[in-house]
Amino acid sequence: MKDQPVFEKRMDDFLALQREEACRFSDHLGRNPETSGKEFESSRLFVEVLRKNGFSVEFPFLGLPTAFMARKISGGKAGGKVALLTEYDALPEIGHACGHNAHGTMSLYAGLALGQVVEETGGEVWVVGTPAEEEDGAKSAMSDQGVFDGVDLALMFHAFGRDSFTDYRSLALDGYDFTFKGKPAHAAATPWEGISALHGVQLFLAAQDMLRLHLRPEARLHAIITEGGAATNIIPESASCRVEFRAPKRPYLDQVAEAVFNCARGAALATGTEVSWQKFMLSFDDMLPNPTAEAVMKDILADLGVACSSGQGPTGSTDVGNVSYRCPAIQPELAITPLPLSLHTREFAEATMSPTGHEAIFLGSRALARMGFRVLVDVELREAMHRDFLSARQEG
Repeated sequence: MKDQPVFEKRMDDFLALQREEACRFSDHLGRNPETSGKEFESSRLFVEVLRKNGFSVEFPFLGLPTAFMARKISGGKAGGKVALLTEYDALPEIGHACGHNAHGTMSLYAGLALGQVVEETGGEVWVVGTPAEEEDGAKSAMSDQGVFDGVDLALMFHAFGRDSFTDYRSLALDGYDFTFKGKPAHAAATPWEGISALHGVQLFLAAQDMLRLHLRPEARLHAIITEGGAATNIIPESASCRVEFRAPKRPYLDQVAEAVFNCARGAALATGTEVSWQKFMLSFDDMLPNPTAEAVMKDILADLGVACSSGQGPTGSTDVGNVSYRCPAIQPELAITPLPLSLHTREFAEATMSPTGHEAIFLGSRALARMGFRVLVDVELREAMHRDFLSARQEG
């Protein structure tokens, strides 16, 4: 589009005026973290800003009290459909140690910038509030209900340490709660009359440790004990643990899951306990690649002075993976600090509110807005991304 530099400058100028406000917004989230499903104040603040800037907002959305759907649509002029995904849930005890305050703010302000030009470009700009990414994953439920079907590109940045890259890949994830049942007895007077549910959990965890040797290197298996008994002088009648398992693709993840279930069955048989299990979260799918969109975003970041490295292969998990099975989607990683800080640490939470974190918020908003603009106006780009999407979904 011949007027692209003009539109990009308009969006950049808008974001420059909003820069301090955006940083204050992110810092407020960072200082007032709300965990998954409890983001009542955080979601309200997002909605307040969107409505103030002329977006029509459905809140709550899909029966989720902290989810929202905000739209700004051209008055009849044809164009692309862009969905900017926002995250704003924090982690227990360590706050915004995954950077959702920072990259959620990037998506919000990029959406506001696109809202300044969509009447002229045509198309639709969505800003979607997607809570509980750290636990249940609202994007999974939204994907299952067809929210993203027909979207030309769904996108967001994820905050990262030191490195930036656009070819992010994730692991498919399932999470289950396992409960073992035994028989109580006095642990000192008549322990032989009891059946320890805790022994079932302990043996189950030991079996998982042995299982890891036989898993492919890229698979992950991790667990915590959530209930171990009521008192030391009572043989535990009930004990529980929470287990997550991950793999690069769903078919292999299903094999890992069945092996874990067999570990639970064996532990129950060996200890004379009974075991049951149920999911505590929706399934997360792996992230499908979209080389076209990733290459365009890499060029945009280069224009903004960000050198991208190659992706690090499948690492963590995200419900953006579920979105990527319904429409073209990307989740590039953007460095908010020059230090190689790990996610889910207090140091990373502090980095989101540092000067380099603030600079990244401004830069990320500009990059997302530019990517969204190109999707709104470029038919050939939309078609190429859709071809990538169909190819990757067939392979996946």
